[in-house]
Amino acid sequence: MDPLLSGDIGWVEVAIVLLKVVVAFAGLMIAVMLMVWFERKLVADMQNRLGPNRAGPFGILQTMADGIKLFFKEDLQPERSDPFVFKLAPYLSLVPAFLTFTVIPIAGNFSGDNDGVVTIFGQETLMQVADPQVGILLVLAMSSVAVYGVMLAGWSSGSKYPLLGSVRASAQMVSYEAALGLSVATILLISGSLSTNVIVDIQSGFNWNLWMTGFVPFIVFLMASTAELNRPPFDLVEAEQELVGGFHTEYSSIRFAMFYLAEFLNTVTMSAVIVTLFFGGPSGPIPSGAPGWIGDFVLPFIYFFAKLFVFLFIFVWFRATLPRFRYDQLMDLGWKFLIPLALGWFLIVTTVHLATENDWNIPLVIVCCIGAVGLGALLLRMSIRAAAERRLTSEAEL
Repeated sequence: MDPLLSGDIGWVEVAIVLLKVVVAFAGLMIAVMLMVWFERKLVADMQNRLGPNRAGPFGILQTMADGIKLFFKEDLQPERSDPFVFKLAPYLSLVPAFLTFTVIPIAGNFSGDNDGVVTIFGQETLMQVADPQVGILLVLAMSSVAVYGVMLAGWSSGSKYPLLGSVRASAQMVSYEAALGLSVATILLISGSLSTNVIVDIQSGFNWNLWMTGFVPFIVFLMASTAELNRPPFDLVEAEQELVGGFHTEYSSIRFAMFYLAEFLNTVTMSAVIVTLFFGGPSGPIPSGAPGWIGDFVLPFIYFFAKLFVFLFIFVWFRATLPRFRYDQLMDLGWKFLIPLALGWFLIVTTVHLATENDWNIPLVIVCCIGAVGLGALLLRMSIRAAAERRLTSEAEL
């Protein structure tokens, strides 16, 4: 828990919390603007195009120009729509992304016994807006709430095309939520805490969960989060060729901009979650002779931003290089591959963890676990193949 809130709360504590909220909000807004510009320029470079180059130096103000244009456009509302839900849906997509970022540590000295605690205005605190004891559960809960924004946007529009897009979106996001949760469960087993600050602290000294969990949860989480974000190659929600524009077809002006903002904001937020869970967040080597403000603020933020930048690049790289999945391929990947893989690996890590605590024969336990999971995978493969053969037989009879 944040030491700032552990004792009596006065005006100083309230001011520090408000300051952290304002800084987080402003930082996210700037990050989203830069992310849109970065994606346009990087995709343009990969496809041998120019990208934005008129508004501001190197086109860096193009995102601001687009936002101003959308803000002053006419805000249309379909005649057959549900007025209240139609206006509420963009907020249900945007607000969860902000709330998710509030539990992400972005700085702090995690070397030794420091636990990421810094001093601001004479008060000890953490470099994150909040550190609830159920921090990771909050992240999963907010990703689930975002489904409602997409679903209600399509339903409330009073049109069939947005409704089809929202149904596909909700099915996709719910399907990959299970794999996402199972990969996070492996992290919780290793760290023994739901607090994001504790998870980062345990990874100090390069004891990253990336290799402590055996790489598989990271791969599952990366693929599932890409599908959760509706990013290519999982962007079936916004398949223009099939659904006009997807769930936000009937939206215009600032309400459309909010969906656009939520998409890129979720990309930044989910990249920060990946860095926190698997790569130690802002933890990194701090020179022994470095001044306090360097070790508490500057170097940790540089480490955090460098790791974050890598995953933002990866998401853009996916967009520029990978073709879009068919919808049946997308669902098969989630239900028939990622969920069994995440569950099987979680059982292996759990068994090895128990074996370590109880001094069992570790090599024998690993061999038995691999054999049991392999048998389960074989049975699953056989059942999938039998179901496919029955489907083909029934189609041939028709």
